[in-house]
Amino acid sequence: MSKIVGIGACVMDTLITVPKYPAEDTKCRANGMKLAGGGPTATGIVAAAKLGESCEFIGVLADDAGGRFLVKDFDKYGVDVSSIDIIKGYRSFTSCIWLNAQKATRTCVFDKGNLPPMVLSDKQKQTIRKAKLLMVDGNEIDAAEQAAKIAKDNGVQVLYDAGGLYDGVERLLKLTDILIPSEEFALGHTGEKSAEAAAQNLYNTYHPEIVVITQGSRGGVIFDGKRIVSYPIYPAKVVDSNGAGDVFHGAFATAVVKGYDYIKCCHFSSAVSAIKCTGIGARESIPDFKTVEEYLKRNGFEL
Repeated sequence: MSKIVGIGACVMDTLITVPKYPAEDTKCRANGMKLAGGGPTATGIVAAAKLGESCEFIGVLADDAGGRFLVKDFDKYGVDVSSIDIIKGYRSFTSCIWLNAQKATRTCVFDKGNLPPMVLSDKQKQTIRKAKLLMVDGNEIDAAEQAAKIAKDNGVQVLYDAGGLYDGVERLLKLTDILIPSEEFALGHTGEKSAEAAAQNLYNTYHPEIVVITQGSRGGVIFDGKRIVSYPIYPAKVVDSNGAGDVFHGAFATAVVKGYDYIKCCHFSSAVSAIKCTGIGARESIPDFKTVEEYLKRNGFEL
């Protein structure tokens, strides 16, 4: 039985590191190139697995080079792949990501492929019922909504990584216990002018247990229905910021199932995300739990 399960985008990324972003219609020599697994929930699940929790991804992948790579990548990091259906004749979700070494930024161009929408099997439904926490990200929204309803009916917490303003997100927002939107999503969805106001708006509208708004290099804010609290960004020499938010969500899921309070969850997740940014690749740079614990101690925070 896996404690943390997830449904959402699963992407094969081609990471290209360039010295600086090139001008249009020119040539540029890359510093390096590599394949990596990506996708908000998919990478979050890997983060939780690398931090020591039992994790499983629920999804449908194509029987092509991209799909085969993604299954092997999950397996490499200890994620249970028994709830992934592999189907023939389709094209995987892929992306090309340019990592700007000069500014430590990234630019992404993606192809969503042509996989059909996922339909939950009886086995996948049972996997959700036995979990402690379900992660969703707004992709595969019909299956995610059904999964969230199953989770709610069985006492399984639902964590929503709200990064994209997809059609129909209200369906998931209504079923969410732990709502962690980006500041862009929070402001765009609510129409508010500040993260603090957006957090209160989201809480009062959808009634989750907690709203945590991520603000990138500025840390973020938490609202529990009573007070707004800020959490910090932790120091790191940023090499690759791609996937930092996905890793934050996976770390948060880990902290929740460990029983940490939500303030501690934010500090833990911020630290994991900071350490991840010191290496290339959203997944391979994720630290183990002991590394995070020691890093937090060095920076004045005890778990």
